[in-house]
Amino acid sequence: MKKIIKNFLKKYFLILKIKDRFSPSVQIGQLQLYHQYKKQSEKNSLPKISETGFRVFSQFEEDGKLLFIFSVIGMTNKTFVEIGSDDGINSNSANLFFNFGWRGLFIDANSKSIERGKRFFSKYPHSWFYKPKFVCAKVNTDNINSIIENAGFKQEIGLLSIDIDGNDYWVWNAIKIIEPQVVIIETHNEFGLYNIVVPYDANYSFPGKHPVYHGASPIAMTKLANKKGYRLVGANELGFNFIYVKNGIEDDQIPEVSVESVLKHPSVKEGCKLFEPIKDWEYIEG
Repeated sequence: MKKIIKNFLKKYFLILKIKDRFSPSVQIGQLQLYHQYKKQSEKNSLPKISETGFRVFSQFEEDGKLLFIFSVIGMTNKTFVEIGSDDGINSNSANLFFNFGWRGLFIDANSKSIERGKRFFSKYPHSWFYKPKFVCAKVNTDNINSIIENAGFKQEIGLLSIDIDGNDYWVWNAIKIIEPQVVIIETHNEFGLYNIVVPYDANYSFPGKHPVYHGASPIAMTKLANKKGYRLVGANELGFNFIYVKNGIEDDQIPEVSVESVLKHPSVKEGCKLFEPIKDWEYIEG
């Protein structure tokens, strides 16, 4: 289901006029929001993160929620690593790149997507232009750290985004070379509130044995986040792209939320029906 939605949105964004996403009004509006959130932060009158979503480049409303978070915690490290980026255009990092001068790394296993991304990002320069790096690679737990390090990234970064439709949980668990302030990662909410992870398979390729049999449940992913020192602060409206912030960074201004609180969309309940045929397959506790 998520694949179908993603493909639809990809085609939708291709139809949109590129100039609309690069218009001065888009950038000015976001800069105004950035300063508004900073002022609200000083007065302890911030909105809930669930009320801040919008999309410019992201597939869903992640652009708005990430802008809100980085307005509050500060853009002290304008660096991103996005794993499973496709071409990087309709990504969680493109808005930060184009409208706030971030730099970073896009990683994807599809060579055509990587080449398309290189062409796109070379076509739209800014005064602060610093081209993102693109790496074509199928990531696994053994190579992910070396891929990131060889591209020139290590230690603290601003944002880590993972969406590889498979071993997302295991890849994040394996990452040691970077310490992101914020992580956005796809969970598998079809698993409901079970604490389960599909066993690691280095050779996995979607859809595998069953299109729902991959990834980790929201509960399991959040347990991993807690183990790595992060707290859940929100998710996209559909409840599968979970957002985590490093503990110790504006804990009071951006408080922890429960897994249940971000799984309210009707599609979550419908999606859980897809789990029934595979509920007795092999899983690992998160």
